[in-house]
Amino acid sequence: MNRIATKFVAWDVPELDTLNESKVYKLRLMLNNGGKLNRSEKNWLTEKINSNTYFKKSVPLMGWRFDFSDILKRFFVKQHGYILEYYAVDKTSLRNFIYGRIEEIIEVNNR
Repeated sequence: MNRIATKFVAWDVPELDTLNESKVYKLRLMLNNGGKLNRSEKNWLTEKINSNTYFKKSVPLMGWRFDFSDILKRFFVKQHGYILEYYAVDKTSLRNFIYGRIEEIIEVNNR
């Protein structure tokens, strides 16, 4: 079972229990309890993972790092002649996140 979150800043932050109404807290707790994500949750999580500037596989919230590396897959996306790396729950959520024409998406299996 994964921890719900870890503190990643040096200053004082609110207690983790005060964030229990946030969407990211609820998703991590649901996954820890064996739950499954629906399409809108997968899309939301993929967007939050790829639009934050702190982590590649986590979502930051008020000094806490919510790690989702256990469910994320690594993809290389070719778009406009460039290849970029993304992490997403699945290809569908990645396609919903990326704007514009996608030439190719390749899932990379990490061993």
